[in-house]
This record gives sequence, C-alpha cells and structure tokens, in this order.
Amino acid sequence: MNIENKVIQALKTVDDPDLKKDLVTLNMIKDLKINDNIINFTLELTTPVCPLKDLIKNNCIKAIKKYVSSDFSININITSRITSNKSNIQILPKIKNIIAIASGKGGVGKSTVTSNIAISLASSGAKVGILDADISGPSIPILFNCQNEKPEFLEIDGKNYIIPIEQYGIKLMSIGFVANEENAVLWRGPMASSAIRQFLLDTSWGELDYLFIDLPPGTSDIHLTLVQTVKITGVLIITTPQKVAIIDAVKGLAMFEQKKINVPIIGILENKSYFSTEDFPDKKYYIFGKDGGKFLAKRKNIPFLGQIPIIQNIRESGDIGYPISMKYNSNAAKIFTNISSFLSQQIAIINTK
Repeated sequence: MNIENKVIQALKTVDDPDLKKDLVTLNMIKDLKINDNIINFTLELTTPVCPLKDLIKNNCIKAIKKYVSSDFSININITSRITSNKSNIQILPKIKNIIAIASGKGGVGKSTVTSNIAISLASSGAKVGILDADISGPSIPILFNCQNEKPEFLEIDGKNYIIPIEQYGIKLMSIGFVANEENAVLWRGPMASSAIRQFLLDTSWGELDYLFIDLPPGTSDIHLTLVQTVKITGVLIITTPQKVAIIDAVKGLAMFEQKKINVPIIGILENKSYFSTEDFPDKKYYIFGKDGGKFLAKRKNIPFLGQIPIIQNIRESGDIGYPISMKYNSNAAKIFTNISSFLSQQIAIINTK
C-alpha cells in the first residue's frame, strides 16, 4: 500500500464528533498531496464557525502519525462548505438552508436574536439573508438602520423580482420597506400569507447559505403558508425563562412537530436569562425566572443553544440600527458567536439525516 492510501486509511479512523461518521466517508478530505516528507491536504468542514475544528485537526495529525509514520510534516488547510438538504432545489435552488425563527410569545427578542445571529454567521464568511415575516410588527428595518430604504425591481425572463435591501452584508426583505412605519397594517390572514409568500419567492435572493425567516409570534396562517411553500431546514425556538413564555413556546414546538408539518427542531434559545451589572458581573439577577428554556429543552430532549443575558448594549445597538454583533470584540458579540456556532452545527447534523 502506497503512502497516499495509508494516509486515507488513517483518516478513516477520524470521526466528525457531531456527524458521527469518518472524515473520508463525509468527503471532507480534499487535495491530498505528498511531497518528500510533507503531507498536505484540505479539511473541508460543514460550517465556517465550527468550534471543534482544532480538535478534528489534531485528531488527523495523531492518526497519521500513529498509522502512517511520525516522520512526516503535516500541513492541513481548513476550509468550509455549508451543507444543504437540497429539498428546495426546484423552488429556491440558490438557497442552501431556510431557517425559521419562532416564538410562542411576543416580546422575547426574536428579531434582535435573528439579526445578531445573521451578522455573526456573515462575519464568518457565510452568505445570509433575512425575511421579516412579522406583518404587524416588522423590526428588521429598524435593527439594520434601513427603515427608509425602498426596494427596487429586476426583470428576469419577463417576470419582476424584488431586489432585497443589503445592509452589513445581509440581504433583507420586510413589509417595513413597503409600508409606512407609522401606519398599522390591517391585513386578514390570507392577505398576509400571500404577501409573505410573494416576498419569499419573488425576491431575487441570489446565492445564500442561510435564509432566516423572522416569524410573527404565536401560530398563524403565515406559519402554515411558510411550511407549505418551501421545505424548512429547521426551526429555532426563542423564549424567555418565565412561565408564560415557556407555555407558549411549548405550543410553538407542538405546531412544528405535527405530522402534517414535521419541521425539524434545531433547538431552543433562552433570551433575557438574567441581568448583571458591569461592576458586579458575577452577581446575576433572574428577573424573568431561571433556566426555563434550559429545562424545557431537557424535558423535550431538544438541543439547548444557550442563554443570552439582559445587556444594555444589546438594546442600545438595536435601537440605533447597529446590532451588537458588529462590535466583534464585545462580550455580547462573543455570546452570539458561540450561539451561531452551535446553530450551524445543528443545521449540519440535520442535513445529514
């Protein structure tokens, strides 16, 4: 057996910790080249923000030294290729993953979380878009400081498509771009659903790794229209720790788990988990209760993506339309980076099923 085959056999002993398969079977090993005493190859991960990349890299090195030889120098170039279940290839072929962001109750910070996760993923190199599906309370234009922008149109093969507003590297579409922000939008269910369907299908999104759909709170016609129109990769449930929010989150989970809907649950994320001051960061005040989302995830056997504390900078950054994740070195931005990493991991796991 030549050296190249020995290296391949060695790498077959290294599993991706999340996907539970070896790197060769997962087609993650690329461009293997051996020159003299140097082994070069590319390790292609399923997410650009993989928290386990150093572990996987070190395991590759250990396997080669154990099963091939310890005399080789090993150079590993790490890249990523975001996976897709390819289920929307006929409808939205350029969008790899459609992620619904849902909550049973309003006011849990769903839009703020969506915007910051989107920016965290985009900063890692992913192509990201957001569809603001909250007809009655669109927040995305304000959070991205583009509420006065108006989308233009592009004709493709005789059909007009909406050009999404682009801000901070994120492609955005919202009813807030076409309606006066001081006027209430009084649409019945079918009209609202039709509008969201048009925004989803008639927007020229281009190539996206992730399209986040910021849903209105509760369960409504819009939710049903969404799952009937496209295949959703998964849904992320946002809740606060308090009992009334948890009760509504359970209802949201139940809707997506129904057989006729059957959308995979990516996980539960708990927002407004506690408050602490800058002077005493270790002193936590559980204003809305403690660990409600964590306990719900455990009870339902659903991944728990983390807790976001009440931080003044998160609110202030949202109010001025410059989400806190843009301040990459801030403590709040690091929280969203960790959450985004976990989220992308869970999406990759779903796509292998």
